[in-house]
Amino acid sequence: MSTRSRAVLLTAVAAVAALTLSACGKGGTSGGGGDTNFITGDLGIDTVPAGERATAPDLSGRTIDGKDLDVADYKGKVVVLNFWGSWCGPCRQEAQYFAKVSKAYEGKGVQFVGVNTRDSSTTPAVAFEKEHGVEFPSLYDPTGKLMLRFEKGTLNPQLIPSTLVIDRHGKVAARALEALDDTSLRKMLEPVLAEK
Repeated sequence: MSTRSRAVLLTAVAAVAALTLSACGKGGTSGGGGDTNFITGDLGIDTVPAGERATAPDLSGRTIDGKDLDVADYKGKVVVLNFWGSWCGPCRQEAQYFAKVSKAYEGKGVQFVGVNTRDSSTTPAVAFEKEHGVEFPSLYDPTGKLMLRFEKGTLNPQLIPSTLVIDRHGKVAARALEALDDTSLRKMLEPVLAEK
């Protein structure tokens, strides 16, 4: 193997290692650059005051079970977006809590929507939801293009898992960049749900 080939291989290995460390891990830093006006709470949940929120981008497509879904159809409800992958350990840990809390808020003006990413087919995603009792719909986003629709400098999903709360007006109100339990998920959701 030539020196150049070794250098290319080492660079590729370093890039993969960096990607692995940045995705599907515990927490992260608030980011986006510039004056974001994010407020980070004690649970690592970033929030933005109502008058300063960015509008959520178009989040539409096919679900993992082959149906059409457009998150904009839920305007008027608070939407909890959970970005996950069946391959992600922290996603497996939090799935039971998302299933539990989504059931507790049925009929209360809240819609949960998953965004499954980086699964090479829908088969493991469907099995994941069945295994963890997740009954809300999940958009299928194998390449992460839905994640990339969020503007830099906004509360955007930066790793897996990420959770966003969209207010009744279609604006991003809160974000968590780590796995959540039922208590932290409720603490993230409740203030937005209480808004008039």
